[in-house]
Amino acid sequence: MNTLLQLQELDAKIQTCLSRESEIPKQKNKFNIHRERLKAELQEREQVAKDLQLEQKTCEGNIEQCQTQITKYNEQLNVVKKNEEYQALLHEIELQKKQIAANEERILTIMVELDEAKARLEEDNKRIKSEQDDIDSQCAEIDSELQDAVSHRQQLESQRVPLVEGVPKDLYTKYERIRRNISNGAVVVPLKGEVCGGCHMHLLAQVVNEILAGNKIHGCQHCGRLLYYPPNFEALEEAEVEKA
Repeated sequence: MNTLLQLQELDAKIQTCLSRESEIPKQKNKFNIHRERLKAELQEREQVAKDLQLEQKTCEGNIEQCQTQITKYNEQLNVVKKNEEYQALLHEIELQKKQIAANEERILTIMVELDEAKARLEEDNKRIKSEQDDIDSQCAEIDSELQDAVSHRQQLESQRVPLVEGVPKDLYTKYERIRRNISNGAVVVPLKGEVCGGCHMHLLAQVVNEILAGNKIHGCQHCGRLLYYPPNFEALEEAEVEKA
């Protein structure tokens, strides 16, 4: 029973390690959110520059179309005979020229805005890269922490083998079966007066007497946990110390 108690203590430590291993990666969630936000921010800045470049090409295309249209109108001026038609063509040519001027003015504005957008994009690239490098560094620390936790748990698991070998097979089988069925708490619990130290239910008098005598290992008839009487093991430990 003493070896089984040691095994239970070790299993509790292993379980703590497993819980820690599942929690550690969650620390990266906030960094992943930050990383996505930076990515979106950079894409937004890049899109501003792309939109300006696209608008500039659109303006240049508009100018080209207007110039083509002016050329056609000028050719028609040479063939029209009526004055009102002639004046109408001149009016259309003037409208096309105004559109050309408006597009040229917009292109100049776009060029200024594009230079500013590219400058901001360059600054944002440097800042975002710095923040991403910091995120990568912190995530690497988390990965290292996880690896340390895994190594520690594996070390504890290696200590489990000799303890398992020191427990009678039938007793170990009971221990493992109960451990699988109990969501939390200990499998091996102390007798407290006449009640189970796990479920706190009263036990049969015969069972209590046999546990107190240390002659037989009993399971609680209510919860199934294995019971022991602590003073028996304290006396055993004192006797072993005296022999040593």
